[in-house]
Amino acid sequence: MTDTTAEAIRGALEPHGLILRGGFYPLQDAAVPPGTATLLLIGNAGPSMWRAFKAARPVGRDPLNHWTRQILSGIAESFSATAIYPFDGPPYAPFFSWAKRAEPVHASPLGMMIHPKYGLWHAWRGALAFTERVDFPVTVPVPTPCDACAAKLCLTACPVDAFRDGAYDVPACASHLRTADGADCVAEGCRARRACPVGAAFVYEPAQAEFHMTAFLRDRPE
Repeated sequence: MTDTTAEAIRGALEPHGLILRGGFYPLQDAAVPPGTATLLLIGNAGPSMWRAFKAARPVGRDPLNHWTRQILSGIAESFSATAIYPFDGPPYAPFFSWAKRAEPVHASPLGMMIHPKYGLWHAWRGALAFTERVDFPVTVPVPTPCDACAAKLCLTACPVDAFRDGAYDVPACASHLRTADGADCVAEGCRARRACPVGAAFVYEPAQAEFHMTAFLRDRPE
C-alpha cells in the first residue's frame, strides 16, 4: 500500500522537477470530483521542471501538456488519486481560485499571480484529488510583495505599454513579439515579467521562456 503523505507525494514529484503547491479540504466545493476530501495543487517554479521535461520531451502540438498528463496520471494512480489539469476544458477547473486557497499568492499588476518566494516564475500544472484526508503543512497568509514595491517597474518595462490601465492588451503584445524589437521578449521572456525583483532566483532559463512565448504566439495567429 502506498504511503499517502505529503512527504511521499513530494518525493514522487521531485524527479520531474514538480513541486507540491499546497492544498485544502474542499468540503462541498462543486468544482472538485464528488467525494474529494483533499485537493493538492501541483506545479513548478524556476527551471527544474523544464530540465526534466526537455530530457523526455514528447512530440506533438502540446508537448508540455502531454508530458504533464503522462507524469501526473502515473503519480495519481500510485496514490489512488484523481488527476485534474488546468488545460482540460471547457469548462476549465478554477485553478486560480484553488491556488488562493492553497498558498499565499496574489494578483500582480500584470494580472499574473505573484508568489512571495517564486515571484512570477511559477505555474500550476495540475491537482490531485483524494477521497481521504491527507495532512500537509498549513499555509501561513503573507501579504502581496507588490504592496511594498514603490517602483512598480513591471508596469513601465513593456515597450508597447501592454499593461496600461490595469488591463492586458494581448493584440499589442503579440504584434510586438513578431517584430525585431520584440525578439528579446521571445528569446528571454516578457520584459515586464523580468523587471519584477521578486523571485529572481527562479527566473526561467532562456530556452524555457522561448518555449512559452512561442506557444503564446502560435495560439494567436496574425
